[in-house]
Order: sequence, then structure tokens, then C-alpha cells
Amino acid sequence: MDNKQKIVVVEDDAALLPMITHNLEKNGFSVREATNGEDALMLIKEELPALAIIDWMIPAPTGIEVCKILRRWKETVSLPIIILSAKGEEEDKVRGLNTGADDYITKPFSPTELIARIKSLLRRSTSSGKEVIGFGDITLNLDEHKVFRDGKRIHLGPTEYKLLKHFIENPGRVYSREQLLDSVWGHGIYVESRTVDTHIRRLRKAIDPSGQQNYIRTVRSAGYSMDND
Repeated sequence: MDNKQKIVVVEDDAALLPMITHNLEKNGFSVREATNGEDALMLIKEELPALAIIDWMIPAPTGIEVCKILRRWKETVSLPIIILSAKGEEEDKVRGLNTGADDYITKPFSPTELIARIKSLLRRSTSSGKEVIGFGDITLNLDEHKVFRDGKRIHLGPTEYKLLKHFIENPGRVYSREQLLDSVWGHGIYVESRTVDTHIRRLRKAIDPSGQQNYIRTVRSAGYSMDND
């Protein structure tokens, strides 16, 4: 039985791909290769690796699109991902990380740096366990208090985060304002019930920035619910 940690490497550079594979195998990893986004997704779906290394500019879907797709799949929402790119500008790095990548390495890079980054990322993912919950294309990393929709990072205030977490943990159930106050704000906290409406509006605006499907439903005379209907 092969107990080596498996890494999927997605790179269309015919010179770089074998170099990466050689160094990974030399350091005790098992490697599966892909040269385009379609094959990469197929490989990862067939057998979940310990980590994926994905070049930004691979043939469609691009590395960024692959990263978004992986963050939508329940099985890969917490998969450690490293983006490789010749794009070294800060805005490119920010875009890559906000898309859902855990690390971003600019080309050219040394094999030593790559191995060090991989080992560091695997240590972090193993120690944290990355407890993740989700609903539709929204995911919450409970350990890091990070929220993503369709692979893109969403920034929420503390109360909106608690509301979203509560809804995701209880999908389909309708909660009155009073029940939400007890569950999210806590018993004995005296807050005007209409305050719930204000935070619901903020949450909806944050998680639906581009007119995406609105998962938080208003149930007339009853309260609020999260569902796909």
C-alpha cells in the first residue's frame, strides 16, 4: 500500500512540469500530473490529493477558474492549493489568494522554496483540520473565520458572520426575529427585534454582491430561513 502523500501538479510548461515532479518525488511525495484545467479537475475528483499545485495560465479552465471550482465542491473546499504564476504584481497575488488559493508562488522559483512552502502548508492544514461548513456555493472556514462564495472571499462583520453560520447549520428552518436574537445575540441580551432586520440586510448585501441567488428568504409573518427555493 502506498502511504505517500499525493500531490496533483497542473502545469503546461513542458520543461517545468518534470522538474517539479522530480523534486516532489525526491522528497517522498506521490505525484499525478495534468496539463490543463479539465484534466486537473478529473484527477482531483477521481482521488482527492493532499495538496494541489496549479499554474495560473493553464489551458481552459485556467488555474484561477479551477481554484474557484474546487472551492465550490464539498470534497475540495478545504484542499490546500498553491497557485504558480509569472504574474508577480501585488494585485495578482491578492486576486489569486482571494480566489481561494492558500499560497501563491511567483515564477521563477527554486525547488527548495517550493518544497518548503508545500511542507509548511501541509503542516498548517493538518494541525488546523480546517473545519468547514457550507450551503450552495457559500463556504465558511470555522477555524479561520473566512467566508467564500463561488471561490471569492467575502468580508462580514461579526454579527453577520454569526447569522450566516447559524443559517448554514440549520438550513430550511424558519426562525423568528426573537429566536434569532436568542440564538445569535444570546439569552438575556436586550436588543430591539428590528435590529435583526438591519443585520439581515447587511448579510444579504455582502453575500449577494453581483445579484447572485439570494439564499436568505423572508417568510411573511414568521421570520427568516436559508434555502435554495
